[in-house]
Amino acid sequence: MPELADFRAAVDTSFALDGSHVLRLVEAQGTGARAAGMSRDPFRLVFHGPADPILPQRTYRLEHEALGTLDMFLVPVGRDARGTTYEAIFT
Repeated sequence: MPELADFRAAVDTSFALDGSHVLRLVEAQGTGARAAGMSRDPFRLVFHGPADPILPQRTYRLEHEALGTLDMFLVPVGRDARGTTYEAIFT
């Protein structure tokens, strides 16, 4: 799995989702210090997608030009006139 620095380099790029939807990575940030027993510093990714349909929370296969194929658990966290926002947390 790519690390936070890889995703930061991919901000403002598109990820194809299951071949039928496109999400744009709009944010990649650390969430705090690494806790004991964790293998890396935790981070969060925020994606923006179309308003409809709202995709249910689950694991999706994402394709990215530079990062390749990634399986990621996405959670819808917001919706407005411009679209739906999704979040993925990595610990």
